[in-house]
Amino acid sequence: MSKRTREASAKARIAAQREALRKQEQRRRATMVVTVAVIAVVAIAVGWWSIAQSASEKVTGNLAPISIQEDGSVVMAQRGVTAPVVDVYEDFQCPACKQFEETSGSTLKNLAAEGKAKVVYHVLTIFPDEPTKSNSLRAASAARCLTEGSQWMAFHDKLYQGQPSETAVGFTADQLVKWGHEAGASAPGFDSCVRGEKNVAAHQEYSSKIMSALKLPGTPTVMLDGQSLEDTAFVPSALREAVLNAAK
Repeated sequence: MSKRTREASAKARIAAQREALRKQEQRRRATMVVTVAVIAVVAIAVGWWSIAQSASEKVTGNLAPISIQEDGSVVMAQRGVTAPVVDVYEDFQCPACKQFEETSGSTLKNLAAEGKAKVVYHVLTIFPDEPTKSNSLRAASAARCLTEGSQWMAFHDKLYQGQPSETAVGFTADQLVKWGHEAGASAPGFDSCVRGEKNVAAHQEYSSKIMSALKLPGTPTVMLDGQSLEDTAFVPSALREAVLNAAK
């Protein structure tokens, strides 16, 4: 083989190797693009699934009967439903309680309406400092001025909608009276009950008793048959699943 032929052959081999390397790099890049695309699709799917799992329910119909108990707690349940029991320990001034109500409050209302649970609300005051302590006491006292269950629940929801900042004086007497009327309160003594904060002492006694007996870490605390649901309470689909499983 002549020198010229050998050089041509070597050049051809080098060219072939370069072409093979080029195609290999193209395949690597194509694989990388596909992998990235698959990861992106999976991430989007997981994101949408997570959003769907945490999406709040809509209240689908009439609420279950609501009754105000002698100690100030409030029960929402269909007639004859005694279990499972979901206890909600809340403070109207607590921002996390507002978040819970906005996220999972409708799930509890639906479960009670469906006859799947007995829901019991316990209003507490957890704040030791001002202005949050007095805000909480005024709101809780005013809620006790309502004697009709559906009005109490409507007022309960309005309190969270109008929750003041933790650094501001709020839940004023004028606001509470106005919201009470909007919730349906029409009893002659309602306004004076709210303005006179007539239920503060009874509320504080109940709050201290519950906090001491259960050693609650704070609010909201949501318990299912006596066991804390912790973060599950903030995921509507998980909350529903837990309650339905407890009913089996």
